[in-house]
Amino acid sequence: MRLRLAGAVLLAAAAYYVYLPLPKGVCEPWKLMLLDALFRSFMKASDVAHSMGMCHRLHLLNQVVSWLEVIDARSSPTLHVTDFALGGVPTRVFQPKGGEKPKRGVIYFHGGGWALGSGRMRSYDLLCRKMAEDLDAVVMSVDYRLAPEAVFPDQYHDALAASRAFLSSEVLERYGIDPQRVCVSGDSAGGNLAAAVAQELSSDDTLAVKFKAQALVYPVLQALDFYTPSYQQNHAVPILYRPYMARFWLEYLGADRSLEPLLLANNHSSLDQPAIGASTRSKLDWTALLPSERRKHFRPVLKETGSPGVMGVVPGLVDVRAAPLLAEQEVLGRTPKAYVMTCEFDVLRDDGLMYVTRLQDAGVSVTSDHYEDGFHGCMVFAFLPMMSHVGQRSMDNYIRWLDQNL
Repeated sequence: MRLRLAGAVLLAAAAYYVYLPLPKGVCEPWKLMLLDALFRSFMKASDVAHSMGMCHRLHLLNQVVSWLEVIDARSSPTLHVTDFALGGVPTRVFQPKGGEKPKRGVIYFHGGGWALGSGRMRSYDLLCRKMAEDLDAVVMSVDYRLAPEAVFPDQYHDALAASRAFLSSEVLERYGIDPQRVCVSGDSAGGNLAAAVAQELSSDDTLAVKFKAQALVYPVLQALDFYTPSYQQNHAVPILYRPYMARFWLEYLGADRSLEPLLLANNHSSLDQPAIGASTRSKLDWTALLPSERRKHFRPVLKETGSPGVMGVVPGLVDVRAAPLLAEQEVLGRTPKAYVMTCEFDVLRDDGLMYVTRLQDAGVSVTSDHYEDGFHGCMVFAFLPMMSHVGQRSMDNYIRWLDQNL
């Protein structure tokens, strides 16, 4: 009887920890709850280790990721899979055996808040394998440097160096890639890097080869407004909570974590910030850039006075290489046709939707692929053991777009 009682208590405690009220409409909510409980546990353990001086919180998280997810490069009957340096940056290459030549080419940047993850993770390995097989394309998954050792612009420079090498005649010829059919892509923080790279290289007239397409999967594109409708609506929706995104930005920009409350209050983008002019504000004015069905009943949060010194301490907040949504219209107009995936239950939803509008206003052909039941990170959960229906649908549609547009 005591054993049963203890078991019942433990089960109830576990259920209490796992259960989280989620908005109606989220795809397979119990799977998301389980995933979130696991992620929260790792985050709390890393915070404890950090506070005890054992290691940096990000080091422990990445150790867990490596232990659970990182796998060796293994070829298959249909693919050569190898690890090599692309422009000096570690990269995993997925090269189809046989088939037509020359082949399409995709360079991919993984997500993880510029601080976590790897292209060698099982989830990204499986995604890139499927892309390479379904598209009969050479896919290169880049392992750019991560925070805290690397901070902006290191990750951006790695992505840029790898992309320049990818577009070089040497690499294109070595892997039999058609220079007219190349794409830059990434998810979350990787989508940020892909957008920034697309902007930079589309404006570089010295390049003989340029990207034909950019495919951005729930990208993070700005850090000036933490009160967009999607940040307000989804502030407590896993797996990317609103405070987590502020922390990732501060880690990426090499800023002190004590600034987190200022960002979450929008004190860093108050009207008394001389570094943020009217032109900059117009580029993320969601009252004009979002459709009414996404604005809903939410109201802007714009402070008259805030913390004027923040921009001097963290200038990356208004650097277009870190925040591609702030790019000038002429720059956006030179970028290639785009695919932008967004999810309803994601704090970053409006970053992507505003970018869709800004690209369209600049004359770029854009496919906006929105998932009403999607959540942040869903596409990489298209495989077991955390396979989700929205993950499978989003991955299939993403690959289908690449097939039709590359």
